[in-house]
Amino acid sequence: MYSVEQVAGHLGLHVRTVRGYIRDGRLKAVRIGKQYRIARADLEALTGRPQPAPAPLTGGLTGGARVEVSSIVQIDDVDRVAADRLGTLILAWANTSRDPARPVRVQTVHDEERNRMKIVILGDTATTADALRLLEAVLDGGDGLLAREPGGA
Repeated sequence: MYSVEQVAGHLGLHVRTVRGYIRDGRLKAVRIGKQYRIARADLEALTGRPQPAPAPLTGGLTGGARVEVSSIVQIDDVDRVAADRLGTLILAWANTSRDPARPVRVQTVHDEERNRMKIVILGDTATTADALRLLEAVLDGGDGLLAREPGGA
């Protein structure tokens, strides 16, 4: 995922021009908070580089339909240390041994004032479901990943 500034630098354009492309629909982007993030595939689509064909879907969808799921997971009462652990785990999962035909994008944010973490997951249905199952196993597993240190806040 690239920021607007990174895309502008890569293309040799002004940041306002890239934002205009996003507003006009010429460049796909995901808004996370107050910032846009652009996927590598969407940047390649804008520049005209060839892209791999999407994997065929099953279950009644025809014509090469592409499905993308956007999920936001909010976890309350999580401190910075636990949020860092959980963020590292889910990002490592997303960046290793994934099928290139089924990309997944993950963003994590921790709000220290509210002790709240949000995880944004973007991908196809099966990959997103795998990510949610991983989170459920970790959060409900009692493995101590999110346990606070004794005497902690």
